[in-house]
Amino acid sequence: MATDFNNSEISSPSHPRWRKVAYGGMQPGFDDNHTDDSFLEDLVMNASVVKRDLLKVMQDSVSISQYLCIVALVGLVWTYTLQSILSENSLLLLDVSLLGSGFIVLLLTKEMLSLNLLFHYILNVSFFTTGLYVLAPIYHTLTRSISSDSIWAVTVSLIVLHLFLHDYSGSTIRAPGALKSPNLTSCVSLNASVVASVFIASRLPSRLHVFAIMLFSLQVFLFAPFVTYCIKKYSFHFHLVFSFGLMVVTLAFVYMLHELLFVLLLAIIIFVSVVCPYWLIKIQEYKFEINGPWDEAKLCFDITD
Repeated sequence: MATDFNNSEISSPSHPRWRKVAYGGMQPGFDDNHTDDSFLEDLVMNASVVKRDLLKVMQDSVSISQYLCIVALVGLVWTYTLQSILSENSLLLLDVSLLGSGFIVLLLTKEMLSLNLLFHYILNVSFFTTGLYVLAPIYHTLTRSISSDSIWAVTVSLIVLHLFLHDYSGSTIRAPGALKSPNLTSCVSLNASVVASVFIASRLPSRLHVFAIMLFSLQVFLFAPFVTYCIKKYSFHFHLVFSFGLMVVTLAFVYMLHELLFVLLLAIIIFVSVVCPYWLIKIQEYKFEINGPWDEAKLCFDITD
């Protein structure tokens, strides 16, 4: 009887009906947290959940494996240089080859690049190379008072930080056609790789060695993501072919250096390119998302326009 009395009281003319409003204070005759049966009518489940395909996720993970191989190649060059296997002339020849190959790739993807922009890049590279050559004597003596064990420990930590924070979907510099500039974590990742390069360069015997290895390292860490980004935007199939070729070459060089490192790198590539995509697809089954009138309002336009 009490329940019938309350319902008749709420629906009576002296007590207005409850309305679903976001603002306006408490409604007379109702508690502040009152809801009726119509509150869950707008409930939507898994409205924005994206159903992912395993093959598509594996293809997207190729960019991560590709960059892991690039960093592995940098580590190989560092190792061979510290062991005096690579001379200054070999490093300088490698630098010129990489720089020329990068500009050839940019020319082949010329719909993303104008001649004026290409000249702008060449001018920046010239200033960049001149600055490195001037600063090489400082880098050469920068860590003379620090032990080699400490240098290697810090360098490995910085490279791990670089890989952890690197933006694998974009570029370290803003590429033509890119919608946004590199984010903060990408900049921190780049700075970590630069500091690691300086630590390695400070252990080399001559200033020309320092200049050559710094130029090589910064070409890879700064410009290689930009070049691979242009390749991916130009042709995704060419991006896959280039990535798989790079993986094969890297694994071959690592195998010649040490078999245990080859097994470790191969396991990491398989884990990143096969195991992680499979895990992502499997955990999608447990994703549960609900939306309703309690959600915060979201802007439907870009505030930067």
